[in-house]
Amino acid sequence: MDDHGVVTASGTLRFERLLPGPIERVWAYLTESEKRGKWLASGPMELKAGGEAELRFDHASLSPIKEPVPERYKEKAGGVARQIRVIECDPPRRLVLNWPGAIKEGGPKHDSEVTFELEPKGDKVRLRLTHRRLTDRAQLLGFAGGWDTHLAILADNLEGRVPRPFWSTHEKLNREYEERLKDL
Repeated sequence: MDDHGVVTASGTLRFERLLPGPIERVWAYLTESEKRGKWLASGPMELKAGGEAELRFDHASLSPIKEPVPERYKEKAGGVARQIRVIECDPPRRLVLNWPGAIKEGGPKHDSEVTFELEPKGDKVRLRLTHRRLTDRAQLLGFAGGWDTHLAILADNLEGRVPRPFWSTHEKLNREYEERLKDL
């Protein structure tokens, strides 16, 4: 299985990972603040349709390996918080989130949607992450590198490895996706 994300339709990215199970353990890493904070973002989450959540991203804290924040991300150096909404929650198999979008200069705010699907595969769990309603190539590229980095750190945690550093991994993957998605 290729770990790189793929564009499956206009404005849609999909990633798949085969992770150590059981499914309840992987679900906990998606939904429990402390565990989610080890690979993505901490914060409370109401696990019901219409539930509110706050994701507090602190990329530098995802690994004990410290490195400088790239200049273009300096404003995120102290962490950022995002308010999201749970669209669907079917434990321990499916979680759908409204993902707040950035306001483009002169344009309206455009939210996207992130779906996590879990499926047992023996002693492993297939995680499928689908990010829909991305508006342009820049968003596809940004989320491709970001999700791929976060999912790699999730795998590190679940497999008992020291999590790789976020920023250098993110920069490397951004370059790879720039090449992989050059025809979009």
